[in-house]
Amino acid sequence: MKYLSTRTKGVSIEASEAILKGLNDDGGLFVPEMIPTLEVPFEELSKMSYQEIAYEVMKLYFTDFTEGELKDCINKAYDDKFDTPFIAPLAEACGAYYLELFHGATIAFKDMALSILPHLLTTSAKKNNVKNDIVILTATSGDTGKAALAGFSDVKGTKIIVFYPKNGVSPIQEKQMITQKGDNTYVVGIHGNFDDAQTGVKKMFNDQELQKIMNANNMQFSSANSINIGRLIPQVVYYVYSYVKLLGEEKISNGEKINVVVPTGNFGNILAAYYAKNMGVPIDKLICASNENKVLFDFFMTGKYDRNREFKLTSSPSMDILISSNLERLIYHIAGNDALKNKELMDSLNATGVYEITDEMKKNLTDFVGGYATEEDTAKEIHDLYEDTGYVIDTHTAVASSVLKKYILDNEDDKVTVIASTASPYKFTRSVMNAIDQKYDSMGDFELVDELSKLSNVEVPKAIEDIRTAPVLHDRICDKSEMKETVMSILGLE
Repeated sequence: MKYLSTRTKGVSIEASEAILKGLNDDGGLFVPEMIPTLEVPFEELSKMSYQEIAYEVMKLYFTDFTEGELKDCINKAYDDKFDTPFIAPLAEACGAYYLELFHGATIAFKDMALSILPHLLTTSAKKNNVKNDIVILTATSGDTGKAALAGFSDVKGTKIIVFYPKNGVSPIQEKQMITQKGDNTYVVGIHGNFDDAQTGVKKMFNDQELQKIMNANNMQFSSANSINIGRLIPQVVYYVYSYVKLLGEEKISNGEKINVVVPTGNFGNILAAYYAKNMGVPIDKLICASNENKVLFDFFMTGKYDRNREFKLTSSPSMDILISSNLERLIYHIAGNDALKNKELMDSLNATGVYEITDEMKKNLTDFVGGYATEEDTAKEIHDLYEDTGYVIDTHTAVASSVLKKYILDNEDDKVTVIASTASPYKFTRSVMNAIDQKYDSMGDFELVDELSKLSNVEVPKAIEDIRTAPVLHDRICDKSEMKETVMSILGLE
């Protein structure tokens, strides 16, 4: 399996090279030359563990890894860092199945891919005889940062620098990042939003002069964002897993179509579901759930992507994004894998903040349905689900759950549905507890944690206990215009 760039014809590299580079030199993302078909029947997969299913999926994409190398990466990733042997269990509530993707070390879905990425990356470096230190450069809207920091902490031959919007993440998310241990970990708050952080990171990836300076100092950049194909492919696994587990539990029959709802910001998580569908998983509708930053909802309604709008800070900050980087991969696919057409659209986005797809391309989007939830909708969904079932969900999952309710009302579609539950409610305790009852608003952040534990009958996760009294180890802050200088200072390249 070779990997191509979404922006230039003629690029063709191995999986390990694509994982190492993260982003192509032209600013394009790497995509597999084709989406492979699953080789093992669903009934056989339904009897397998998460780790075994991960191997059956990933071996089709990472074909230059030996069986031993890939299984070693998988077994190191999906171990007792997760608090359940199921890794991603399904919880049934109000007629939907919540795929709980938050049982890893940092209690958010990013753990599902960022537990394995460091192992894929270090294995790739060995395979390609890379002697440089790998510098992971990442922007986060809240969850990727902590999961990447935890994954790469003290991994030999790597450094990791994470930029986050100083006032754009939850207090728990920030505390998780700024208390991160590890001699190779660096965290920087920026005066700006996530899109500013992401743009700054992309500029550094495309800065040839900076790359020359780094190379002269035995360093090279790679990415832990979902733009890295080593992040995207592991996410495909849990959609295959959820389908075959429903089959194994006789909740569906073999071949029966299901719907999938994904709370969406940077578009990687729902793109992974699209890949799973194209591998043969019987998914009917891919329901893309947005919060009030509804650039994706508007795109699916009109075919026009327009980031020129007010940026809103919401209670679901990991989705507060107006430039959905992974959408570029979908645009490339629906353009018939046409890198030149895709580049034209991305150049337009870069220059004007807008692009519009053709009618022909729109026809290839029929798998997708857009929906969005307001702040009021989100809070109401948390409240109502708790009142009806006792099940507590976080704000991002509530966006998806609310969008599903509207979708069912509008379409009378009664298919079995999986909701990607992307974070533990413990990451957003204040928003969650206020939605359940306003009386909690006077409590401190960690008082709320204990109250949530009583309310939900769920033990406080280790990830939260660990930061209760942890000292702040990272206090760097810079302006969005100073990101490059900050990186050079951290790396001693001034």
